[in-house]
Amino acid sequence: MDKARPYGALIAGRFRSATAYRASFAVELITNAGGTAVDVSTVFVLFHTAKVVGGFTLGEALMMTGLTASGFVLADLTVGNVDQLKTYVRMGTLDAVLVRPLAVLPQLVIADLPLRKLMRFVVGLAVLIVAIAANDITWTPGKVILLVTAPLAGAVFFGSIFVLSASLAFWWVESGEVGAAFTYGGRDFTSYPITVYGGWFRAIFAYGLGFGFVSYHPALTLLGRADPLGLPAWAGYLSPLVALVAAGIAGLVWRTGVRHYRSTGS
Repeated sequence: MDKARPYGALIAGRFRSATAYRASFAVELITNAGGTAVDVSTVFVLFHTAKVVGGFTLGEALMMTGLTASGFVLADLTVGNVDQLKTYVRMGTLDAVLVRPLAVLPQLVIADLPLRKLMRFVVGLAVLIVAIAANDITWTPGKVILLVTAPLAGAVFFGSIFVLSASLAFWWVESGEVGAAFTYGGRDFTSYPITVYGGWFRAIFAYGLGFGFVSYHPALTLLGRADPLGLPAWAGYLSPLVALVAAGIAGLVWRTGVRHYRSTGS
């Protein structure tokens, strides 16, 4: 409990700072919600030209989009700020973080809490609710559990990708665009049925890197649909396991990067 108190004080301070100017905070909430809405609207644009894409209807694709949107925004809201690590390394301010008697990663995460992104999470959940209503789902206890755990597993997975991509800054400060290709690029990849992608590209991202288990396979299980690519129905329940593996790899790379870091001496 004593170790958690400093983090609580930091979070409370960031919250007061973010909400000090209420009108500005409200505008940021609305504009950020609009950003997620625009991301989701691309799915509607795609299905406006065709009733079926990759073997899936709009309602079925929305299930994947909703799982991705809710999971990604939750990750971005909680750990997305870690992508500022490259700025800390470049400016030498990471030294001040390292000398504090607190873990490095939590300090970076709460250094600038992106509370303005709260409405993005609301929009993501709204899309998921619409997707549930748009599909005729035969509910079982397993599917109810999957509906709860899949967005959380997606958040852990995307949070791990955020940490992994940020960790590149320990070796390569100008790694921002490379990291964004896997964080925001991964979000876009998982927002659509993976059947729309080419074979080698799908094999690398969906299965080699695990993005296929963020929304595609959980959505298939929830919808009661057989996988056109041949994986069994229980593959949808693997998302927490894949997320834990990603978190373990991210933790290992992060700890290695922190040990590798050398002070700027400034």
